[in-house]
Amino acid sequence: MLGFLDFHRETLAWKCSGLGAEQLGVSVGVSSMTLGGMLKHLAYVEDAWVSQRVYGRERQAPWNGVDWAADPDWDWHSAAEDSPEELRVLWEESVARSRVVMAEALAEGGLEQVARWSWADGRSPSLRWILVHLIEEYARHNGHADLIRESLDGMTGE
Repeated sequence: MLGFLDFHRETLAWKCSGLGAEQLGVSVGVSSMTLGGMLKHLAYVEDAWVSQRVYGRERQAPWNGVDWAADPDWDWHSAAEDSPEELRVLWEESVARSRVVMAEALAEGGLEQVARWSWADGRSPSLRWILVHLIEEYARHNGHADLIRESLDGMTGE
């Protein structure tokens, strides 16, 4: 599962490689999704699902300064205010933190251990569920990234 997750992470990195601010801000059709927004959203997903939910850790910057109730899509649209380098570094650092936390968690209790975070009904996902969710999240957004990148310069594929 970690191999599939890394494959999808690498696919997103490839889809966003070599692009400037204008290109990272392009959307396709009626969608407001951009590659820059995707980088920031997936940086948030990495931190939220791994650092925050596996161990119940507090949100880190920039996520801890956001009023998510007032703006649940902040990660997507605020990316337009960030430089391509800031977006890439934010995402790369989130991925690096996730790798460390996931290695710790796997060493401690394996895939069936339960996260310290729980849904409102009291259920908590297993580490396996979280990994599958991350793979699904990347796979879905890599499909979006493929369409956007193709519209920019014709590049397609994994």
